[in-house]
Amino acid sequence: MLVLASASPRRRDLLSQAGYQFQVHPADIPEDPMPGEDPIVYVIRLARQKAEAVSRELTAAHPKPEENMVVLGADTTVTLDNAILGKPESAADAARILRLLSGRTHRVITGVALVTAKGVEVAAEVTAVRFLTLSDQDIAEYIATGEPMDKAGAYAIQGRAARWIPRVEGCYFNVMGLPLALVCSMLESCAY
Repeated sequence: MLVLASASPRRRDLLSQAGYQFQVHPADIPEDPMPGEDPIVYVIRLARQKAEAVSRELTAAHPKPEENMVVLGADTTVTLDNAILGKPESAADAARILRLLSGRTHRVITGVALVTAKGVEVAAEVTAVRFLTLSDQDIAEYIATGEPMDKAGAYAIQGRAARWIPRVEGCYFNVMGLPLALVCSMLESCAY
């Protein structure tokens, strides 16, 4: 049984697209970075904490859990100059983030964790994303759509922001929140 420890509709859609059947059981953990924490360490830590928290909850709820239960945790962040940008807290914060990304290349990093009866496996995927230069009007109109508000980096590559992204180096699906090739390889290696 595969369990996705995330409430993200994008992760759910991507796992379905890859042909997996799974249950969704979101984890509720604090997602604040530790002072000076490296972005890759940060997303791997959160992915692992999410997967482990859900695994513990399901094991506690079912004294005889399925032996083949695999819990998948993931966390995505956007970094610029190695600074974690995260999700915007307000429209003004979204505008600030989009101004930072404007005309520059940033990194999208997703940490992935699989928790099984045998242990925990973790990995990370890094993708470079180039943004065109955005005008204040571009930014204001985009924020008015509401699309940036629950997204790391204040944009959705699969949404309206696609028109500002001329180049992606690495896994496109990673930018959406789940590096499919990496996740599928990890699931195959744990014999799911």
